[in-house]
Amino acid sequence: MNKNEMHIQFSAVSENESFARVTVAAFVTQLDPTMDELTEMKTVVSEAVTNSIIHGYDDHDEGLVHIDCVLCEGSVELTIWDEGMGIDNIDEAKQPLYTSKPELERSGMGFTIMENFMDEVDITSIQGQGTTVRLVKHLKKSKTLCN
Repeated sequence: MNKNEMHIQFSAVSENESFARVTVAAFVTQLDPTMDELTEMKTVVSEAVTNSIIHGYDDHDEGLVHIDCVLCEGSVELTIWDEGMGIDNIDEAKQPLYTSKPELERSGMGFTIMENFMDEVDITSIQGQGTTVRLVKHLKKSKTLCN
């Protein structure tokens, strides 16, 4: 299969989180992932997009969230980024149960979930310029149950 790419951007509002999740899932289905693989990718998209909206833009709708999805050789590479506030300390933010907004009663498990569900997770962030999360998943061979 040749490389196939999708690029989307949308307003940083919570209502668009489900749009992002479903759009990426629909695009990835051409690789025939397992249900578990598809669910894991939908979950990490939700986590990354929610982080952009809640933390990157402080839950204000003035910014955009961007997603690039590249399919190549049975792998999915997702790059999700914003131009928001950035992360002060990435290592601290990656700690299980850490949250910069305890008043919102969030679990602080977003990066932990991403690291457990994906094969590669790279996070870069610059204060005042935004955060980029790069996620790679190598899919198992096609497991079609019936033709």
